[in-house]
Amino acid sequence: MGFVTDESPICSAKGCRAPAVWVLAWNNPKIHTPERRKTWLACEEHREHLSSFLGVRGFLKDVVPFEEWETSSAADG
Repeated sequence: MGFVTDESPICSAKGCRAPAVWVLAWNNPKIHTPERRKTWLACEEHREHLSSFLGVRGFLKDVVPFEEWETSSAADG
């Protein structure tokens, strides 16, 4: 279920309304299959903080520029 809007994607950090520049791909191995990827979006300011949050839990799998993620997602579809 989903819908398309004209809004630009924004950072996933609490309270942040900055445009997303990075995609943080992650999964929780206790509840997700190994190939499953959940995503958080990050602005430049919050990239490191969000990456660290996921990293210390062993969830972070990849950090990719947003434009690159969109291109690879379109190619997969």
